Amino acid sequence: MIELLSADTPNGKKITIMLEEINYKYKLTKVDINNGEQFNPDFIKISPFSKIPVIIDHDTNETIFESGAILMYLGEKSGKFYDKENRLKINQWLMAQMGYVGPMIGQHHQFHHYNSGKSEFGEERYFKIAKKIYQDLDNRLENSKYLAGEKYSIADIATWPWIARHEWHDIGLKNFKSLSRWYLDIASRDAVIKGYDHYNNGSEIPKF
Repeated sequence: MIELLSADTPNGKKITIMLEEINYKYKLTKVDINNGEQFNPDFIKISPFSKIPVIIDHDTNETIFESGAILMYLGEKSGKFYDKENRLKINQWLMAQMGYVGPMIGQHHQFHHYNSGKSEFGEERYFKIAKKIYQDLDNRLENSKYLAGEKYSIADIATWPWIARHEWHDIGLKNFKSLSRWYLDIASRDAVIKGYDHYNNGSEIPKF
């Protein structure tokens, strides 16, 4: 059984979506990041940077931190959404999400959504970067069904939850035809609908 220690964030949703996609039994242990539970010494032992999510594979006693590494582990373990013949391309798009899409959109959240009015420079900078990310993804998806090619992969699972917060971004997802097509296609998957509802509290995927 997989134990997932997590919070209801885009990085957390990646893993519940993946676990639902591969149909693995899992237990969710909530980490209250608003009250600093990620800084508890016992959590730091399994997550050196005090970040969620973390999984514990109780079948193998493996503990894995960092959401991208978790997706790679689960992809290899299940044999799903991480095809060996396309792994180089999947890895590139996965690393792009981990190193660029997530961190930059995360900063846009901080300046535009959570702390609006506190830094004009920060708001403008990360709005422009987030808008460019939308355009870059749209350009890619104009010529490819999914990010790493014609098959749905962990690269899509990693990236999609960040675009699922499009209502926070005020960029206008519907203005990006190919990105919207990709977003709605993935949003219709049963495992994504279930995994998005991270805490099983009735959370629904935003459309337009």
